[in-house]
Amino acid sequence: MTKIQPHIIVEGSVQYELGELRGNVINYDFEKLLIYLNAKGKLLFGKTFKIYVEDHDIIFKLCNYFIKEEKNCERLNIDVNKGILLSGPVGCGKTSLMRLMRYIVPLQKPYKIIPARNIVFGFNHIGYKIIESYGNGQFFCFDDLGVEPVGRHYGKDCNVMGEVILSRYDLFSFPDPARRIKTHATTNLNAQELEERYGNRVRSRMRAMFNLIGFEKRSKDKRV
Repeated sequence: MTKIQPHIIVEGSVQYELGELRGNVINYDFEKLLIYLNAKGKLLFGKTFKIYVEDHDIIFKLCNYFIKEEKNCERLNIDVNKGILLSGPVGCGKTSLMRLMRYIVPLQKPYKIIPARNIVFGFNHIGYKIIESYGNGQFFCFDDLGVEPVGRHYGKDCNVMGEVILSRYDLFSFPDPARRIKTHATTNLNAQELEERYGNRVRSRMRAMFNLIGFEKRSKDKRV
């Protein structure tokens, strides 16, 4: 039987060693993580993909969160028991990074990335059952939160993602962190815009649920 080596990831015929395994603990090497993320990004998104130097600070925070490096997370004011809300301007690479981060911790339960607009379209078609579907115990990352349209089912309007977040908060609010179901999201909006979009009640829940990690406003559009 092949021994599982969680610090080594194989892509095709190439092995990527992300750090050093000492007993049951992996000492990750950030430079090696960057090499793997760049290679995996090219496999997922095409040969033109690359990791930008100006994004290293954001990637460092995300890597430390997902590998649960507690000392660095404490220094960076990141709570590993909360989810990630990754904010930044259009095209800065938020979705790509959240898709990539799942691969550096292959033994952790993966999260599904779902565009927020798709959930609203589902609501328009089948109604409130869609909110129940995303308020369950699965792990999700809601993409482009805040720019989805208002839902409408049988003539009644609904702030669908606001309702989904409230349902997800119930899954997060267990006193025992081990029982909490975390939620991740990406957004183009800032804190004030999110409050205007969803209201103070939802924004308050989001503060409790998420670590806010943000790109600079001047971050360039990498899709141009």
